[in-house]
Amino acid sequence: QVQLVESGGGLAHAGGSLRLSCAASGRTFSSYAMAWFRQGPGKGREFVAGLRWISGVTDKSDSVKGRFTISRDNAKNTMYLQMNSLKPEDTAVYYCAARGGLVVRLPNEYAYWGQGTQVTVSS
Repeated sequence: QVQLVESGGGLAHAGGSLRLSCAASGRTFSSYAMAWFRQGPGKGREFVAGLRWISGVTDKSDSVKGRFTISRDNAKNTMYLQMNSLKPEDTAVYYCAARGGLVVRLPNEYAYWGQGTQVTVSS
């Protein structure tokens, strides 16, 4: 069974940085796409960034381009989200998700989800 475990959330000041990790287990992820979503207070779940595990090809939402970097470590089966120049509007619960196939931006297309990690950015 696929298991995704996020870590690295916390509190940051505006302009600061945090790095999220998503440790994946339960199968080989070479044919999978993995992504980060976030859900702010009173909002729906929003695509942040994703990558195709085997190729490393990435996709990012416009709201985080130039500030967030998504990457993976094959040896550790871990995906990362480096978040720089944080803004108060980045405050949300951040979720790691996985699906077979390509990266898509619709959360309903992802079969596997982590439990989420809270990121809070103060102004």
